[in-house]
Amino acid sequence: MEIGRRERKKQQTRQAISDVATRLFLERGFDAVTVAEVAKAADVAVQTVFNHFPTKEDLFFDETGWWAGPAQAIRDAPPGANPITVLEQQYLSVVRGRLESGHLATWLEFTRTTAESAALLARRRQIAEEMEDTLAAALLARDPGLKPLTARLIAAQFAAAQKVLEQELALILPAEATPEELEEANAQLERAVAEVFDALRRAW
Repeated sequence: MEIGRRERKKQQTRQAISDVATRLFLERGFDAVTVAEVAKAADVAVQTVFNHFPTKEDLFFDETGWWAGPAQAIRDAPPGANPITVLEQQYLSVVRGRLESGHLATWLEFTRTTAESAALLARRRQIAEEMEDTLAAALLARDPGLKPLTARLIAAQFAAAQKVLEQELALILPAEATPEELEEANAQLERAVAEVFDALRRAW
């Protein structure tokens, strides 16, 4: 029981640091905020921040589901499941989770903050490459008969699908959207997800 309480406290501290960092980054820009300022605002030591987040960029890209999730979904899928459909369902879970958690309301600010920082853009490219590599490896582990070139191509197409859908969301999501507008934007995005992944299935 004591171990459970410690772990729960650890997760609460991590989330509190993440929430404070996100607020400061969105308000002032990533490059204008220091880790020391995040620590002070979260009322923790600087070392505590680094214990939870190895780099400043990790404070910003705290949510790993969008890049680690696809490979895990492939590993967890039942035998015989269509990998494109598995990836579609995983992506939809991320989309719906973003709406339910309230992250969709700040998504435009998040993308703007990313675009304004060379460090964040570089880190995002690195994460995207890691996602492709881990996804290709998961596809090969699931189907040993799959050619490595084919696995890399599927992973690259999934990454491209993510990029296209993010661009679509930027077009349909109003600035300072009301809850109703967020729901409608999410519904439109889900329809776009279906269209994009249908195209991927036809390609394979």
